This record gives sequence, C-alpha cells and structure tokens, in this order.
Amino acid sequence: MRPQEAVERALALSRADDCIVIADESTTANLRWAGNTLTTNGVTRSTRLTVIALRRTGDGVAAGVVSRSAVGADGIEDLVRAAEADAAGNEAAEDAAPLVADAPAATGWDDPPAETGIGVFEGVAPALGEAFAAAESAGNRLYGFANHVQTSTYLGTSAGLRLRHDQPTGLLELNAKGDGGSTWAGVGTRDFADVDVPGLAAGLARRLGWGARRVDLPAGRYETILPPSAVADLMIYLYWSAGAQDAADGRTVFSAPGGGTRVGEKLAGLPVTLSSDPAAPGLECAPFVVAHASSRDASVFDNGLALGTTDWITDGTLTSLTQTRHSAERTGLPLTPSIDNLSMTGPGGGASLDEMIARTERGLLLTCLWYIREVDPQSLLLTGLTRDGVYLVENGEVVGAVNNFRFNESPVDLLSRLTEVGETVPTLPREWSDYFTRAAMPALRVADFNMSTVSQAS
Repeated sequence: MRPQEAVERALALSRADDCIVIADESTTANLRWAGNTLTTNGVTRSTRLTVIALRRTGDGVAAGVVSRSAVGADGIEDLVRAAEADAAGNEAAEDAAPLVADAPAATGWDDPPAETGIGVFEGVAPALGEAFAAAESAGNRLYGFANHVQTSTYLGTSAGLRLRHDQPTGLLELNAKGDGGSTWAGVGTRDFADVDVPGLAAGLARRLGWGARRVDLPAGRYETILPPSAVADLMIYLYWSAGAQDAADGRTVFSAPGGGTRVGEKLAGLPVTLSSDPAAPGLECAPFVVAHASSRDASVFDNGLALGTTDWITDGTLTSLTQTRHSAERTGLPLTPSIDNLSMTGPGGGASLDEMIARTERGLLLTCLWYIREVDPQSLLLTGLTRDGVYLVENGEVVGAVNNFRFNESPVDLLSRLTEVGETVPTLPREWSDYFTRAAMPALRVADFNMSTVSQAS
C-alpha cells in the first residue's frame, strides 16, 4: 500500500474525536571502504506509520500515539485502535491546541515516494578509487563511508490537512591513517554532486604531513581555532538545549535569574547570528512541523504548522527559543518551532581557515570533537575529547601535531569569549552526524579554550 493511501485509510478508520496520521517511507544507499579498498555497498528500505488519536475530555484533549514499522494494509486498523486505546488511558494533554487547518495543499501528494539507490554515488566511487591509489603510493590508508537517505513524509489530519515533504540526506566521512597519525574530514550533502573527494583527500594528506612532527603539551587554556565541524557540534548542542519551556521553568542556561528567559540578553562578544531557514540553499528541510510525539520542545498538536526563517541569536543577542504553541502562550514570546538545519554567520563574511591560521602567533588548531557530554545544564557546561589531529600553530604556520585533550567548555560562555569569526561554509558535525547533518558554520578563534586534561585517545 502506498504511504498516502495508508494515511487516508487510517483517517477513515479512526473513531477518535480527531486524528493525525504520519507516514514515512525511506530508502537508504551506502558505501563503505577500509584500507584503501571498497568493502560493502547496499540499499535498504523502511516504512513507518504513526497514528495520533485525540480524545476530548471534560477538561481538555487526551492524546494517544502509536508508531509502527512495516505496517501492511491489514495492520492499519489494529494500529488505529491501539492509538485510540492509548488516548483512552491518558489524561488531558498540557499542550493541547486546535489542529492546524490553514496550511497550503500538498504538492505531489499522489506521487510515489522519492527513492535513492547506488547510482547516487556514480561520481563519488571513481574519485574514491583515485584517492585510494594516491594514499597507497604515499604509504597512507583511507577508511570511511558514504550514506544517502531519501525520506518521503506524508502528513494528514481529520481537519483536512494534507502535506508532503521529500528529504534527501547524505554524508561522507573520510579517515586517513599513516605515519603522521590519523585525521578526518566529512561533508553533508543532498545528492553528492557537490562532494569534492579529491579536495577532501588532499586536505587529509596535508594534515598527515603536519603530523610528522610530534609535540607534547600540558593541559591548560590555549588560543584555539575551532574548525566549522567542531563549531557545528557545539552550536547544535546549544540549539538542542534552547527549549523555551525548560528555560521558563528555570532548568537551563537560558533561564533568567528570578524567572523568565534570557531572550533579549547579549550572549556573544562579537555580532554573530545563529539561525535556521527551511529554504536555506543546500540545507533545505521540511517547511512545516512534523512531530511524531510530544515532548517539552515539540507537540503533536502542532503538526503542519508552517516554518519560516528564524534567528535564534541575532548580532550576538538571544532573540528566540524553540517553541510549541503551548510554550509560546506560557512565555509570551513569538511562536518559533524547531527547524532541521542550523547556520552561524559573523560580521563581514570572515576569513578562510587558512587565513586564520596565517595570522596566529601561537595556538592550537583542532580537527574535530567527539564523545561530547553535558556536565551542567544550568551553564551548559560540556565535556568531550579532541580527535584525529590537534596541531600547533606558531608564527602563522602549522609546526606539528600535539597530544589530544579532554575539554570543558560551555558553548554559551564560549560565545562571550570569541576573538574572531571566519567565513561560513557548509559542514558536517562529527559527533552529531547520525542526527543532524544540515549545518553551515564558520571557524571560530577563542583566546582561552579550556583543555582541562591530556587525553590518551587517538
């Protein structure tokens, strides 16, 4: 059964006062390689059907949500009844709101789901072969994978809403290992047409060359250049922590002393802007809310709400937090639901990473971060490790590779200590690439990044 037919059948079978149905159909293609050799490839398909049954009670509306994979035509009624039974056992939902009914009609509702296949890698695979040969001749080895997912989402409600979105999501990660240690590069993409494998491989070879000289440094605070990937990992965690309801309840770094939120407060010492836009070129994502379940930052009642460009931080000032209709009513702030991409820009375009290195008297250059964990939500203090290359820069040149470190930093506090913002480029977060790939970030210079201890991680 086609996904849009599953949506219509579930809505027709519903006995609830209101009903929301979301059908997702995905195909995934992947390539993997190790030791300069392609190892595996394949294509998989998956489907998921979510039914949200809404039951009016004396004091509000109760919601029941059930989601299942690979539901056939004969399993839809059982899924609908399970959602209704869930609603019957629940109390009125705190986030209850009228169903969205004024969205534009879906484009391509009756068309088949978008698909991907191994053909999406037709330009990548030959380029990888050339990169393998070059690495082999230099005594280095390349490892990594490429992944591409096409997901078509169909959203229908008993209020008459019919919306569809096709989301391509791709990434390529490339690791190089040799006498100069190991290093990493990654890129997010919609279709792999913009993936420059020779450029990525050349950058890795350059970094392995930097690693020919090893320097041991103690823990401490260092002037540090964070490349766009590392910035993405920190800013995405900041974004995930910027829920308005938690801030209003005094739980997060965005809570104001004495109550309320810090919206309107200056956070950054330089005029940086952190924003999301469903139509951002190369980072396009769903232009409406798709909520498979309610949480403190999302509401099933908001399914179908239109999304637009939102500045979370504007010229260094906190201007928005992620909102549901319920939290917006509580906080009195504009309705700004979360959006599935994130960009940061600084003043005047910014310098390239190489230009930032060239004007560094003495400092560290990172490759990426990993194993990031939250230590204190009240300050958003994070800890984690450097990985795949930390380099010492002296008098504008990289002079060697240094040991890895454990860091302790809050991305919010970090914003107040920026000394330079580079040019914004598309990037792939290393730590969060399984969950969030659509990002564009600058490199950042911080005068006193806290490398709290030396790490033996490679």
